[in-house]
Amino acid sequence: MIKNKKILIVGAGGFIGGHLVNRLLKGGNSIIATDIKPKEFWFQDFSEAKNHYAMDMKDIFNCKMVTKNVDFVFNMACNMGGMGFIENNKAECMQSVLINTNLLIACNENKVHKYFFSSSACAYNTKKQENVFIDGLKEEDAYPANPEDGYGWEKLFSERMCRHFMEDYGLEVRVARYHNIYGPFGTYDGGREKAPAALCRKIIQAKKENKDTIDVWGDGEQTRTFLYVDECVEGTLRLFESNYSGPMNIGSDEQVSINQMIEMIENISKVKTLNKNYQLDKPKGVRGRSSNNDLIKKVLNWSYKMNLKDGLTKTYKWIENEMSLKGSNINRFTKP
Repeated sequence: MIKNKKILIVGAGGFIGGHLVNRLLKGGNSIIATDIKPKEFWFQDFSEAKNHYAMDMKDIFNCKMVTKNVDFVFNMACNMGGMGFIENNKAECMQSVLINTNLLIACNENKVHKYFFSSSACAYNTKKQENVFIDGLKEEDAYPANPEDGYGWEKLFSERMCRHFMEDYGLEVRVARYHNIYGPFGTYDGGREKAPAALCRKIIQAKKENKDTIDVWGDGEQTRTFLYVDECVEGTLRLFESNYSGPMNIGSDEQVSINQMIEMIENISKVKTLNKNYQLDKPKGVRGRSSNNDLIKKVLNWSYKMNLKDGLTKTYKWIENEMSLKGSNINRFTKP
């Protein structure tokens, strides 16, 4: 795919960003990596890249500095986490609009060839997600606009900003709507983790401490689709190199309830069926969400291959090893 280019990855210290850096380095590309997190909180850190630690990309000066003489920009940065974080930090989430806006201004000024924005399924109209096991959301289902408050509005607004920079200034843009990306080298504790990692951690801890009960946010009947991170990176690069400039889903269509995912992880862990303490007062998000993948199959002639069971197995083993090495259920990826 992409080879021998000078590429800026913003949010490179984050979960998906770290995997993307790793993949693009293997293509012989020159990588500039930035993240607001200090070095010790980067998920992955590659010495082959030119790393800018603790760099706030909401500052347009920083955006203009690091986009000089760059071929491509991947904006993977945002202030986010699982539902517990995004429901309780709406103002913080919305401030990420400054990253995208200032990066676009800098890219246009510095004549960057192509720009990628990582959007989210949270941009979709929440009225279409009120039931479990819904039909997959098609790209046009984002309108009429009624996204997740805070984080979802920031993503939808930033998508429009990308579109208008393309229309008004000719900047080539690509936009992906990610659906619940999970896998190794991510947060599994501390408040920003998502459901697959959180449930792996809880079951590992219950097994370790011989407990027969785990806490579950909501009633466990809410449904989602989850995509393994390597598939996400593959889909991202295929979209980036395509001629398609509109928003595109990158996600799985293997829809499961939280209770079904717990059963999968119990089987991976080889523990007996655990009791569930359903916490109905915790953030739950929409009732059901699934990715419709018709567009990506048609335009890119591509579909993911990693099923949820295999992806959870890899994720579980990584988290179990991390918890064992640290002697704690708290990882180093919990601070902003």
